Amino acid sequence: MKVMAQLAMVMNLDKCIGCHTCSVTCKQAWTNRSGTEYVWFNNVETRPGQGYPRTYEDQERWRGGWIRDKRGRLRLRDGGRIAKLLRIFANPRLPIIEDYYEPWTYDYENLTNAPAGDTFPTAAPRSQLTGKPMKVSWGPNWDDNLAGSPETLAKDPILKKVSEEVKLSLEETFMFYLPRICEHCLNPSCVASCPSGAMYKRSEDGIVLVDQDRCRGWRMCVSGCPYKKVYFNHKTGKAEKCTLCYPRMEVGLPTICSETCVGRLRYLGLVLYDVDRVLEAASVEDEKDLYEAQCRILLDPSDPEVIAAARAGGISEEWIEAAQRSPVYALIHKYKVALPLHPEYRTMPMVWYIPPLSPVVDAVSRDGHDGEDVGNLFGALNALRIPMQYLAELFTAGDTGVVEGVLQRLAAMRSYMRDINLGREPQAHIPHAVGMTEEQIYEMYRLLAIAKYEDRYVIPTAFNPQARDLEQMGCSLDSDGGPGMYEPEPTPVSVETFHAQQRSRVNLLNWDGHKVPAGMFPEEHRT
Repeated sequence: MKVMAQLAMVMNLDKCIGCHTCSVTCKQAWTNRSGTEYVWFNNVETRPGQGYPRTYEDQERWRGGWIRDKRGRLRLRDGGRIAKLLRIFANPRLPIIEDYYEPWTYDYENLTNAPAGDTFPTAAPRSQLTGKPMKVSWGPNWDDNLAGSPETLAKDPILKKVSEEVKLSLEETFMFYLPRICEHCLNPSCVASCPSGAMYKRSEDGIVLVDQDRCRGWRMCVSGCPYKKVYFNHKTGKAEKCTLCYPRMEVGLPTICSETCVGRLRYLGLVLYDVDRVLEAASVEDEKDLYEAQCRILLDPSDPEVIAAARAGGISEEWIEAAQRSPVYALIHKYKVALPLHPEYRTMPMVWYIPPLSPVVDAVSRDGHDGEDVGNLFGALNALRIPMQYLAELFTAGDTGVVEGVLQRLAAMRSYMRDINLGREPQAHIPHAVGMTEEQIYEMYRLLAIAKYEDRYVIPTAFNPQARDLEQMGCSLDSDGGPGMYEPEPTPVSVETFHAQQRSRVNLLNWDGHKVPAGMFPEEHRT
């Protein structure tokens, strides 16, 4: 057993209101420069819908991720080294700008500089790529709030997998929002697809990054990523992707999308996993077993054997303690309510999702029944038109039983906590019906409903003995049998400057308004 650490995220889709604040703040922080006009490291999709880029989940077209061959070995769906060499100068399996959208701005100068006249001047749209006037016909959120409409119904790749009954009744059902970032997978196909070895997975915390010095712009990583979360900067000729805000994470701060999330739906934490079993877990024969296989390689951070192996692998006590307090591990392994996005791609994604439940309560209440009663909720789960099958195709490779179990636990939590909040005697049989204790239900409620900042984000900092090691990062895929194609050279990562900048910063979100926090004002301006 070789224990390694992975920073991971869980998003509670019950809380996402589709405000896109996370997308805008990420855009301003990381992709607001020339060449990244169309790039959204974080985007929020309306489901059902086509996604961004359009139909990215159609792997018959884009050929991302891994497949299992007849001998039980993993192979890149997009082909191996020879196939890549044959089309290294012309890769046809890439989304074009129309699949993303042609970014635009507005001719605001016309509003201020237009001469006096009888008509009111307008700010016509202009392409950010060519500068020419254009007609806006598609955008990254063009199908926002259009779930179930004829415009998006036929183009959603997931709907092709569900039953005809679901498709016919979809316009009568609800929609939900799906925020997406890079999955920072345990078995990343983008890393294995890169001919130059520029894509690598940090051995210290599992974040997948691009070495800009080594990147040659072959764009095989864009094809290899099944989530299409690697982008090509047409100005620099380099690949770029979500970095999980690693400069912030190294000093204990959450990602910018998490920090600014209006619904407080994101959780960040550390998990420990057995790297020796990643390939085995990703290679299981039945796609429906991939979720359970991935759960099995996540290790219990309180297990003495795991702790000893983590220490032997150089993981510090601070990081082991952070893994023990991790909300991500609790939601995945203890409460079993978080699910991976498209495990059938066999990349072992590490951004997990809690499926939505709210519309179930609304649907029951509209019929005049008690929407919080556990009996009504359990019955409604099986009658949903959103379909359990649709959620299963997103999160469990089509296994509706797992999704139903998650929704039952969430429904049980609501019913159990309603009695407590109304001052009534709690019903102990409700947690037991879903295989949980009363204490677990209450702890899960606190984490999902009223968790504080420090409970949602348990992020270990880059501790001093490790600071020098951070300057020369290795790759966790270099072990025997790993999917890495090349031995990457150590990549310099400097964190000292960011450490220095962050020491004087103040988090005003947690300020109670009393006194003056240290670092709010420069020393020379204090009176």
